Amino acid sequence: MSATAPAGAAPTAPALPPLMERMRAQPKLPLIVGAAALVAAAAAFMLWSRAPDYKVLYTNVSDRDGGAIIASLTQMNVPYKFAEGGGAILIAGDKVPEVRLKLAAQGLPKGGGVGFELMDNQKFGTSQFAEQVNYQRGLEGELARSIESIGTVESARVHLALPKPSLFVRDQKKPSASVVLSLHRGRSIDEGQVSAIVHMISSSVPELDAKSVTVVDQRGNLLSAANAGARGLDVSQLKYAQEIEQGYIRRIEAILQPIVGASNVRAQVAADIDFSVVERTDEKYSPNQDPRNAAIRSQQSSESSQHGATPPGGVPGALSNQPPVNPSAPITAPRPPNAPGTAATPPAGASATTTATTTAPGAPSSLRKDTTTNYELDRSIRHVQQGAGAIKRLSVAVVVNNREGADGKAAARALTPPEIEQIRNLVKEAMGYSQERGDSLNVVNSAFAREGQGEETRDVPVWRDPENIELAKTIGQYLLYAALALFAWFAVLRPLLRKHLAPPAPAVAAAPAQAAASDTDDGDLSQQSARQRELERQKADLDYAHQTADSDPRLVATLIKHWMNP
Repeated sequence: MSATAPAGAAPTAPALPPLMERMRAQPKLPLIVGAAALVAAAAAFMLWSRAPDYKVLYTNVSDRDGGAIIASLTQMNVPYKFAEGGGAILIAGDKVPEVRLKLAAQGLPKGGGVGFELMDNQKFGTSQFAEQVNYQRGLEGELARSIESIGTVESARVHLALPKPSLFVRDQKKPSASVVLSLHRGRSIDEGQVSAIVHMISSSVPELDAKSVTVVDQRGNLLSAANAGARGLDVSQLKYAQEIEQGYIRRIEAILQPIVGASNVRAQVAADIDFSVVERTDEKYSPNQDPRNAAIRSQQSSESSQHGATPPGGVPGALSNQPPVNPSAPITAPRPPNAPGTAATPPAGASATTTATTTAPGAPSSLRKDTTTNYELDRSIRHVQQGAGAIKRLSVAVVVNNREGADGKAAARALTPPEIEQIRNLVKEAMGYSQERGDSLNVVNSAFAREGQGEETRDVPVWRDPENIELAKTIGQYLLYAALALFAWFAVLRPLLRKHLAPPAPAVAAAPAQAAASDTDDGDLSQQSARQRELERQKADLDYAHQTADSDPRLVATLIKHWMNP
């Protein structure tokens, strides 16, 4: 219901929207709305900043394991999501250890392989062939799980070739094994770990030689060969050589640092080490010794005698049948030293044979004695086994920085020849210098480059540094939030507050008589202060309101009703 203003009154202002009317009736409402909007924006920002940081739970799982893991996560009410491409399952970072332990208790992930759990559910009537196949599958799965426990190995597959046992030796065959390794991205495996895998498999399968185990990585590179031992290289030998070199370096730097300073000396050692194992056996014979003090090994003697006439002998025929001639008297004379029948002194270790023949002057009888004596031989046997790891030669290089000034500000000076010779002697004593061994030593005095000098060309640029990139992303994120907050304040909230919290415009409530009076009094009002004009304007508004209420109460009631019922 509308009402017309009385004659002589100013026209009323247009009707405002209900929300505007309510905000004009309650001046603090826009402030409350703005504060609530700011609080809501701050709460949303805090909730967004406290959003869980998702981390990788498992990567490269099979479809079967992935489905089982997702089902378990759903039962545990753990939120999850997939990485780009679905290659990994992500959950909140603070729940990763707990969830992994719970999934491990459920046997997840299984890794696509089975172990000896195949033998738990054996059916009645299973053939021997099926039992053998299940045993081989279980053994392969257990070996693969053991290999996957190595940090650099992501997954592994083991193939065993187990021949059937045979009763004939010539038909027996040795087992063999093949291993395929899938390494983590950016990881590598050294020869020591490959050797450990080979020996672990060879020790787990009966009669499996380490040379029959082949290890291959996911790129098809052969990590172990059947004749790997023929190269003569061993990781333990290389580590031993490095330990020897590092030990000499520490000894040299430790003895020179108190003289020239901790950062003013650098040393490098190259050790030539002999890893060959030498076994030597020597057998020496001593010269002949005195037979009276020599030990007798064996002695043999023989004696023969003959009495009467000499029996016939010779070649049968006319000459042998002739009668014997008349005997003649023997001439007695001393025998020479080496004459037959005289005993000779044998050398030590030789056989001595003595022959004695005696003939009586008047009787045809003879006596013969033979004696053979074997003496012990003097010899010495020495067995020497030289262990591996002997140092054949050392090559040492030492660089010493120039000596600084006394006060630290003066220019550095080079070392004098006596000082260099002193350092050389100290290094010789520390390394155990041996000229017979062929050791070499070189001591050089040179100025060291300052710290940071020349590093500008080697360092990564600032805009390519991963840490700086991550920091820039974080700063940009917070700057974006600040810009949005400022935009919301200056573009939305502040104009709204200014619009609705501004004082109302003075109503045009001047009657024709009052308008004429105001025209005559313009000169006086211009001289009054702003405060006085404001008070007069408010008084005029109140008077206009009172006059309107007295003249047309229905209009005032309708306006109030419109305010109360928007």
